[in-house]
Amino acid sequence: MRAFVLTRYGGPDAAEFRDIRVPEPRAGQVRIRVRAAGLNPVDFKLREGKLKPITRLSMPVVLGSEVAGVVDALGPGVSHFEIGDEVFARVTKDELGAFAESVCVHEELVALKPKSTDFPSAAAIPLAALTALQVLRDELSVSKGQRVFIPGGAGGVGTFAIQLAKHFGASVATTASPRGRALVERMGADVVVDYTTTRFVNELSDYDSAFDLVGGETLAGCFDVVRRGGRVVSIAGMPEPTTATKDLGRGAGLAALFWLASFTIRLRAARKGVSYRYLFMHPSGDDLRKLAALVDSKSLEVVVDRVFPFAELPRAFAYLEEGRAKGKVVVEMK
Repeated sequence: MRAFVLTRYGGPDAAEFRDIRVPEPRAGQVRIRVRAAGLNPVDFKLREGKLKPITRLSMPVVLGSEVAGVVDALGPGVSHFEIGDEVFARVTKDELGAFAESVCVHEELVALKPKSTDFPSAAAIPLAALTALQVLRDELSVSKGQRVFIPGGAGGVGTFAIQLAKHFGASVATTASPRGRALVERMGADVVVDYTTTRFVNELSDYDSAFDLVGGETLAGCFDVVRRGGRVVSIAGMPEPTTATKDLGRGAGLAALFWLASFTIRLRAARKGVSYRYLFMHPSGDDLRKLAALVDSKSLEVVVDRVFPFAELPRAFAYLEEGRAKGKVVVEMK
């Protein structure tokens, strides 16, 4: 089968198409014949070696984090799926494998895809929507009447985050360029700050929480926008000790490294009376089923910016890395 394989850490030329053996599902796994796969910034960060302190890959490895397709083989003990089921999944960060004609995934991480979507739209959901759901529901406990700031709302995670925050009953502010304004307003944003002309710290204050998707100065500004006692969760800043223990299941060594690396950010948060957390989402078939129900009930719109043929995966990555995509970038098996 054809697969997009990482052979070393580096730039775009570090990964290439190869013909490899079709995988056989182990106990508890289903094999998915891939119909579409989503691209995410984590994919090129893995390729570049930026996540080596967290995940050291054994080369060569098939890249790809999220997938939609059809179950075509069952491993021993599988009880929740049948051959022919149309499914989607977020694969584990240690195994990856979505950029291939077939991938094996443990059944606990798989769910039936939304009936109302095609395969490219289903492949755009898992990583971004799971991240948004787990931050807003589990870390920020967003509920009716709260005010949430979600900078960078026109991207893959942002479009899901705005909608989910509104679903939970919150009022949402975001930042966007003039090109992205109509999109974030369609997602439900109540306040939109044009980051090309205006500093959001001059426009927003006393928000209950912030979900940072940008990092850098945007993350720093979140501490000024959120009220004392509020919370900031980032997926673009610096991991802190809880990231190592709760999200990654690692010990004191990595927790200590993250403690040092995040010291300045945590100190700034503490001075503002705000809690800071960095989150790595976890794959979950149960959460995917919840998201599929929201999509099928038209409570959650899937925003796909562009769909590329699988053979043009390098070009799809180049487009993603430009940082201008509004919604998700997906490749489809043709």
